[in-house]
Amino acid sequence: MLKIYNSLTRAKQPFVPIEPGKVRMYVCGMTVYDYCHLGHARVLVVFDMVSRWLRATGYEVTYVRNITDVDDKIIRRAAENGEPIQALTERFIRFMNEDADALGVQRPDHEPRATQYIGPMLDIIRRLEENGLAYRAADGDVNFAVRRFPAYGRLSGKSLDELRAGERVEIGSAKQDPLDFVLWKRAKPGEPAWPAPYGDGRPGWHIECSAMSTELLGRHFDIHGGGEDLQFPHHENEIAQSEGAFRETFVNYWMHNGFVRVDDEKMSKSLGNFFTIREVLARYDAEVVRFFILRAHYRSPLNYSDQHLDEARSALARLYTALKGAPGAGAGAAIDWSDPFAARFRAAMDDDFNTPEAFAVLFDLASEANRTRAAGKAALLRTLGGILGLLGRDAEEFLRGELPEGWTRERIEQMIAARAAAKSAKDYAEADRIRKALADAGIALEDTPRGTTWRRA
Repeated sequence: MLKIYNSLTRAKQPFVPIEPGKVRMYVCGMTVYDYCHLGHARVLVVFDMVSRWLRATGYEVTYVRNITDVDDKIIRRAAENGEPIQALTERFIRFMNEDADALGVQRPDHEPRATQYIGPMLDIIRRLEENGLAYRAADGDVNFAVRRFPAYGRLSGKSLDELRAGERVEIGSAKQDPLDFVLWKRAKPGEPAWPAPYGDGRPGWHIECSAMSTELLGRHFDIHGGGEDLQFPHHENEIAQSEGAFRETFVNYWMHNGFVRVDDEKMSKSLGNFFTIREVLARYDAEVVRFFILRAHYRSPLNYSDQHLDEARSALARLYTALKGAPGAGAGAAIDWSDPFAARFRAAMDDDFNTPEAFAVLFDLASEANRTRAAGKAALLRTLGGILGLLGRDAEEFLRGELPEGWTRERIEQMIAARAAAKSAKDYAEADRIRKALADAGIALEDTPRGTTWRRA
């Protein structure tokens, strides 16, 4: 049985969906005012892996990942650029999708935008006001009264006296308590606004996800995911809003992926170690980046460095090497879960999506495929890798990779032919010279009974 680490209970729990055979999952997506960075890449890839595994084991999954297309940062960036907000958000939504596609991330079933759900947000605010959990402040904002919700702090594991207003929470004198957070912001001149009983304005950040998730998945659903940085205050506030409004359990399982670090330091623009997905993909194959992200357990910190990406490239090449010469079919084929390798893979993934152990199984399977050259083992390797969104390419194509500057496939093939001719003429010095020239360019030759092949070293 699948077990998931639940951030709410701080323990692994057997996964029991609300509706047998069906899973409803919501993941906090991007605020679209800039390019996606490595932290976003991890969220995208991790929960893509989760949804793929759930589907591979027979669940019918409804996966929702939202887009925040109105907030302070978006308004500020559009003003700085002198462009309409919608032009800015549309551009970065397109860039986000391009990055996700490159990383092999399947599109979610629903990708709601906050601006499309203003009505449901206002309905939740109305319910909170009726239930005594929201109040209209003197500055025109509507705030959530945190101390009137007894369960507040359950997700973060802290008492109210320990908690402090988190990022994005504006502390103002109009609040009854510094921990209170805004549900509806009264419009300021020049800002986008929607009509509301409280006056024209726009939603607070936290209310957006409560509205989009409950509208698309119901008031009580199975899994809510996001980055570790969202656990407090964002997800804590979602619970307070949703359960305060509807008087029922909001989510059964809360999942949070770990932070991304760069050379063992927290990724930060101020430290100069901040990388967008596009910057990384300009230097590394997208499948290598996906492999690198999934090789770490999703709850562990992910330490980015050139060395770790180079190691990931070499490791992925080992798996593709086992697929050389094997039929391309396999990915998506039915799996015999009684096979020892498949059974180990399933046990690893059912243990809170333990991808490091799942990869250990793939490497053992690759060794077996190399040793026996059995087509069935290579096909199973490709199929299990496919569940993780990997190993779907032609092995020769991946292993050859990007060519060094000034090199072409034709030139390499000509040199391989010249080397073969030199060996036939017993001119071994010339054959060695050609091999060395290729090696110096980062091109490795492999002599096999079927002839000589090449790949990037």
